[in-house]
Amino acid sequence: MKTFTNAVRKDILKMIHNAKSGHPGGALSCVDILAVLYKKVLNVPLEWDKSADFKNRDRFILSKGHASTALYATLAHLGYFSKDLLMGFRMLGSKLQGHPSSRVNLAGIEVSTGSLGQGLSIGVGIALALRLDKIKSKVFVLTGDGEMQEGSVWESLMNANAQKLDNLVLIVDKNNLQIDGATSEIKSLEPLDEKLRAFGFEVYSVDGHNYEELEKVLIEAKNSDKLCAIIANTIKGKGVSFMEGNVSWHGKAPNDEQLKKALEELNAD
Repeated sequence: MKTFTNAVRKDILKMIHNAKSGHPGGALSCVDILAVLYKKVLNVPLEWDKSADFKNRDRFILSKGHASTALYATLAHLGYFSKDLLMGFRMLGSKLQGHPSSRVNLAGIEVSTGSLGQGLSIGVGIALALRLDKIKSKVFVLTGDGEMQEGSVWESLMNANAQKLDNLVLIVDKNNLQIDGATSEIKSLEPLDEKLRAFGFEVYSVDGHNYEELEKVLIEAKNSDKLCAIIANTIKGKGVSFMEGNVSWHGKAPNDEQLKKALEELNAD
């Protein structure tokens, strides 16, 4: 798994460097979550919409759409589409835009995201639709803790509880930073676990970079008959020493020298 996540992290950095724009910090923080989800938990066909069992797939929504490079690289390394597409990130006419778009017919992309606070609302709607259609699949929504400061997220949580959506799993990439600084200094979410429980969720807390812990909790949530939320404690910029915990890397591209240093660290690791 470490080889896989290192390869994904290297491609994230190369994509953003090549585009000269992007969001490395929050992409690097959620790599391990995505790797475990797609390799160990989700039932999502590689043949995508050509699969006979396509309607019964699990759904994944990257609500923190600015971390799109993490999703794109993960999907490409798993074979959903060619890795040759990755260096087209944010280029005119590319299917790999700065935020995921369902309009471009890219395997693995369920919905367009990036307007923060909206992904969970979409997930609640999909979960309700699946239940009405008597489809037993699960809906996983990955948000950031900065995104959790949006009021629409809490309206969605309230609605999920009101509808008793036991087929919905919320994952919070809790790296403690957002574009303006520390989440605790801007609008504190704490105690996040108690707040989520008050909204009717079964809450798990996990090291978001520990593959074994992630797999155990994600599978437990998938098999649960309760509304579940997973708080994944992560490090923004994980894997690159000068990016880790550094808010300045929320949304900027590494230069040539910085890319070289970052890739050297990941290769050594």
